[in-house]
Amino acid sequence: MVKKDFSVSEIIESIAELWQTLNDEQREMLVKEFTVQRFKKNELIYCEGEKPTHIMCLLSGKVKIFKDGVGGRSQIIRVIKPMEYFAYRAYFSGGDYVTAAAAFEPSVICMIPMNIITQLVHENNDLAQFFIRQLATDLGIADERTVNLTQKHIRGRLAESLLFLKENYGVEEDESTLSIYLSREDLANLSNMTTSNAIRTLSNFAAEKLIAIDGRKIKLIDEDRLKKISKIG
Repeated sequence: MVKKDFSVSEIIESIAELWQTLNDEQREMLVKEFTVQRFKKNELIYCEGEKPTHIMCLLSGKVKIFKDGVGGRSQIIRVIKPMEYFAYRAYFSGGDYVTAAAAFEPSVICMIPMNIITQLVHENNDLAQFFIRQLATDLGIADERTVNLTQKHIRGRLAESLLFLKENYGVEEDESTLSIYLSREDLANLSNMTTSNAIRTLSNFAAEKLIAIDGRKIKLIDEDRLKKISKIG
């Protein structure tokens, strides 16, 4: 459930890593400039080809970064969880967005104008180092995902995606059910496979008692075997 309102102190807590690099004057400037926007389930946050204007920090909800490929088929590049930053790489590169972003579920996002960030980066070496670390981390994750999604077989890719979702979004109180409910199409797009292959492989995993399926809910029953399948590829 999305929180109705966020106080300034709660927003600051969510952007704590960035906030801690700033001095008092810079913090005052940031508080005056950031805004909060709400997005409905499946609503686009930004589109491929648009000019970037804001860095975004997810306060609540779940967001996917994706790109439409050949024949209109989408590939989910990244998933964003609360307190993660996104949508700033294109601005730093001097280009337009090469991906799009949409909400998996109702989401609340803190928007900070990139012209303010640029000014602060020029004034503050610690903030510059913060973004260097963020970009380096994102690049490392992207490199690993690229290799895994191109070299692993279908079973390995789907097993990896299920484990990836657990690592990013966690599980429910039963400690087994993924706390994100994806459509079969989204799961396929995350795993670089067709929807029919995702449905068939999920059914096979369920038959092998690796997972249990209840609508869009997926429960991981044998995580160790899923890890082996993911590793073998």
